[in-house]
Amino acid sequence: MRHAPLRAGVTVLALLAASACSADRAPGSEATVASGDPAACPGEVLDVVVSVAAWSDVVRRLGGDCATVTTIAASPAGVPDDVVPADRAAFAAADLVVLNGARYDRWAVRALEASDGDPVVMTAADVADDDAARPGPQLWYAPDVVPAVAEAVTRELAALSPDAAPYFDAQHTAWTAELQPYLAAVAALREGSAGHTCATTLTAWGPMARAVDLADATPSGFRRSLRSGSEPAPEDVEAFETALRAGDVDVLVHDGAAEGTTADRLRDIAEDAGVPVVEMTAFPPDDDGFVDWQVTQLAAVAEALAEEG
Repeated sequence: MRHAPLRAGVTVLALLAASACSADRAPGSEATVASGDPAACPGEVLDVVVSVAAWSDVVRRLGGDCATVTTIAASPAGVPDDVVPADRAAFAAADLVVLNGARYDRWAVRALEASDGDPVVMTAADVADDDAARPGPQLWYAPDVVPAVAEAVTRELAALSPDAAPYFDAQHTAWTAELQPYLAAVAALREGSAGHTCATTLTAWGPMARAVDLADATPSGFRRSLRSGSEPAPEDVEAFETALRAGDVDVLVHDGAAEGTTADRLRDIAEDAGVPVVEMTAFPPDDDGFVDWQVTQLAAVAEALAEEG
């Protein structure tokens, strides 16, 4: 596989609206496919495979009519240990593969290594700062990484379909404009987080919590169990419950996909203790784009902290 070199920056062109794509389920696969439009693309329509849906909306908007984007894992629950033959075929046929890296989607790396294709591979972890993944590998929750990944994806798309390079540059300009409310929401949360603490049952929140300087009051043992995907030890759960009841936590970031679990019980304890609870998800809902999804969540945390004073 070819790993993407870091090429020169993009040229800023006139702002264009990002094109809308309809996503369909690939036959025999859990993957979704958003098709490009050869009639509307000034160059070659590229086949792009994205490992996880958290990066999918970003890539679709950057590719627009000039990219057919296949997303293998549409939800955290759908992240596979291995891929089915239809998905292996997508990797083999891809011009560009976009991975998260940081050990999060090793199954995709294995599928690439086993495929007969030779795509360019762009990995968010390779674009990010060396220590960006330390709070958690979900780099789409790191606000400094998101724009850098968008730039890198645009460079690769333009290099692979040179006739469409001006189109991709314009798509990137449009995406950058669309991203401004997200960056503003990050800045506002950072400004309002001074002196406040949060605890979380959502692993993905780690990079954002660090980015906005929000002190993490999650017990260390519980945090390690989240990262490893293991069941937390009873003493770590007890420490979490104690912190919530003692008023050591200003807001609880709760995994909205955690039903009937320890995380669910901690949410109930937080509510009983008067600790604001903000539900988040690791991946965007099907009907939400990246920016709307993130802005809604960030605004909810900012509101909860404002209520705490």
